[in-house]
Amino acid sequence: MRIAFDVSPLSHAPRTGVPNYIRGSLAGLVTAAGGEHEIVPFAPTSLRGKRNLAEALAGIPVRPRVRWVPFAHAWRTAWSRLGYPPAERFLGPFDVLHFWDWMYPPQRDGVRATMIHDLVPLRFPEWTTRRTRSMHSAKYRNAARTCDVVFVNSSFTASDVVELLGVPEERVRLAPPGVDPKFRPDGDRADLGRPYLLTVATLEPRKNLETLLRAHKLLSTERLLAVAGPPGWGLELELELERDGVMALGYVDDGELARLYRGADAFVFPARFEGFGIPVVEAMASGTAAVVSAHPSLDDASGDAAVRVDPESPEAIAAGIDEALSRRDELVPRGLMHARRFAWEATGRAFLAGYEQVL
Repeated sequence: MRIAFDVSPLSHAPRTGVPNYIRGSLAGLVTAAGGEHEIVPFAPTSLRGKRNLAEALAGIPVRPRVRWVPFAHAWRTAWSRLGYPPAERFLGPFDVLHFWDWMYPPQRDGVRATMIHDLVPLRFPEWTTRRTRSMHSAKYRNAARTCDVVFVNSSFTASDVVELLGVPEERVRLAPPGVDPKFRPDGDRADLGRPYLLTVATLEPRKNLETLLRAHKLLSTERLLAVAGPPGWGLELELELERDGVMALGYVDDGELARLYRGADAFVFPARFEGFGIPVVEAMASGTAAVVSAHPSLDDASGDAAVRVDPESPEAIAAGIDEALSRRDELVPRGLMHARRFAWEATGRAFLAGYEQVL
């Protein structure tokens, strides 16, 4: 097969959840293909985007087809909505076109595939920006109408896609994320000057950091709360992070994030809703006990290896942290075993199986 693989979201930096999934799944697809299939990453992007793409794709043995276009976001939107010209005009013939959230390119022939990470803009529009709602809603409608296969990263999202978008169940395929080898229990540990709890999240309402901050005040422990993640939106939350006992680390790269996971006494992830929750599995793979929201969207990520808590209750989160600290010797090996289930090559194999089912 010749597989045209959209990498447009990798043109923005820094990379967080969805772009990390795209990069990891592309690497896994190339490995799973084993030279039998040709993988062609492509993206219409800005000049800065070209530089970010080159950095993101470094180390993956592919020859990307990256085209500079002015006003790249507007160009991608117009291309998607006009439905012309077909992607074959730029890429030549292909057997599969796999696109993501930023555009839904027209094509003349071949399998049409996409990935839906979550349906937050439909379920909880108040947690997203107007631009996100507009862009994703158009993509959802197109995917439901035109795609031969729709990949999802969790069982919960699969149910959402069938229920909310009306995609037939037989067209939905599960492709869970993998874990980068950087996230392992052996290696350097971060030293923040005192014992600490760690959470990883973009600063936005869905991540529920305000409830975690209230839970942290209830703890009898003197442990620091370290918050790793880029700015999102919500000035009030950013100001609340500037208090004693809380350390806002901002965006950190994967190497530093692995050190932070390993050095933490526990990892806390109180999100109200997720597509999957990759940080949960990364923390487990790094040998850290995890306290995770009980929302069912996090069931696949948590397995039976985390302490689950009501995300809206500071008291429940605080109690869950105390429980995880007391059960650390049990939870760490259980988490390591659970995390071994997730590999990017397996994600790549899931993609190939989905394409081949349609061909």
